[in-house]
Amino acid sequence: MFSGLGPVEIAVVLGTLLISVATHEVMHGYAAFRLGDTTAHDLGRLTLNPLKHVDLFATILLPLILITLQLPPFFAAKPVPFNPWRVKYDEFGVAIIGLAGPLTNLVLATAVALTMHLSGVSVGTDIYGMLSIFVQINIALFVFNMIPFPPLDGSRVLYAFAPEPLQNVMRQIESFGLTAIFIFIFLLFPLLGPVVISVNEFMYTLLLG
Repeated sequence: MFSGLGPVEIAVVLGTLLISVATHEVMHGYAAFRLGDTTAHDLGRLTLNPLKHVDLFATILLPLILITLQLPPFFAAKPVPFNPWRVKYDEFGVAIIGLAGPLTNLVLATAVALTMHLSGVSVGTDIYGMLSIFVQINIALFVFNMIPFPPLDGSRVLYAFAPEPLQNVMRQIESFGLTAIFIFIFLLFPLLGPVVISVNEFMYTLLLG
């Protein structure tokens, strides 16, 4: 996705990431707010201002390092905080919060793809290329974040339905913090990469043909 891009395409990628990641995080916070927790609201995180959601390391430095090492870039925003003890429906409420972000990216990808079909944008035009980048990135954000490995959003969904022994393992992994992320990127993602890429391609073909 990031190979052979010109200055305009790079600008589109960066703009799409800022918009999509900010919207993703806002919807986490909004879901928590609707479920009874006002933490994100009180901290001013229910805003589409990308600067409120940028993390120096995870959003900027880490992807640059990975691209330099010719590895798939991992983009993450500053997580929207929430208090699970204030959320309705216990673990299932937390699962809804986790699901809200990736589903937002899927909705964005679907909405733009539908707009492209209805407006009759021609394949090969500049506008088609820019909009298709938006669709690709949002599909990738949805698929990647739904991987059920802590601290990714999919792990919160899995946690709600997992037996207690698996929940204990997931809590231990998440307690590793950044170490868990590096374990995933360097050890597990190379194994999952082909599956993730296949799912991305399938969903892109489904939306845009």
